[in-house]
Amino acid sequence: MARVMVLGGGLIGCGWAAAFAGAGHDTWVVDPDPATAERLAGVWEAARPVMAALGSLREGSEAPRHALRAEDAPAPELVQEALPEDLGLKHRVLADLERRIGASVPVASSSSGFTPGAIAEGMAHPERLFIAHPCNPPYLMPTVELVGQETTPDQMLADAEALYAGMGKTVLRMAKPMQGHLVNRLQFALWREAVHLVASGAATLADVERAVSEGLAPRWCLMGPGGVFHLSGGASGMAGYLAALGPATEAMWRDLGAPALDEATGRALEQQMSAADPRPVAEIAAARDQALPEVMRAVAEIRSNSHGEGGRQ
Repeated sequence: MARVMVLGGGLIGCGWAAAFAGAGHDTWVVDPDPATAERLAGVWEAARPVMAALGSLREGSEAPRHALRAEDAPAPELVQEALPEDLGLKHRVLADLERRIGASVPVASSSSGFTPGAIAEGMAHPERLFIAHPCNPPYLMPTVELVGQETTPDQMLADAEALYAGMGKTVLRMAKPMQGHLVNRLQFALWREAVHLVASGAATLADVERAVSEGLAPRWCLMGPGGVFHLSGGASGMAGYLAALGPATEAMWRDLGAPALDEATGRALEQQMSAADPRPVAEIAAARDQALPEVMRAVAEIRSNSHGEGGRQ
């Protein structure tokens, strides 16, 4: 088991801490805000039954602990940076942290958008920084996106992949850095068109939500967009799809929207989201945490009964 320092005690940081601690790692969250301790305890309490349902809660695991300063925590073997998406803040905090940790300690950034090179700028040992971006919340969602730099040692990335995989995570390794990585680039492409449909008055947000949860998501539990269109080509698969629907697809791409998140659009999204699901945010999150482990277990069982990775239907 590793000694992990989570840098930042916000939503992602506390979620990461729960995931690491639940997997049996000695976990410390460093954040100068004294309220972090209470927030961390609350996330740990909420995360434990979720991890137990997923089978990722190690017997005898201990709660993550809070330190106000890096020097108040034990020397880490891994730093998981989970600071706000403020590049200047990351630079300042990481520069200070490097003076307090060993020169070879890997630093994994949870950044959802910045490339590892942008975050590592100004570090004394920039090669040690790579992206390890989770989906939210980290104690529930299985994927971790791993993105290195050209200078990142291969063994460091291999060790990180092994650590996250040992926590039950599905590690997605990108061949090269891109802003937003993999999951968010796909997610924001869909979200952009969803906002366009609402802002243009073509559909309500409630119908957009159902179009995804009931029209797209059931298939996406078992395959990605490539698989969906491969099957749409009939017996010829992807080649049949490209021959029959390639021009129509390009025409659809040209018609997709490019909305702005201006005041009017933001107001429409807020109002329609409240109308689509009026429950408090905490209640929605709790319902998600309770239901998603059941969904993930069911999907895993279906996959295990299929004809291997290449035979998903």
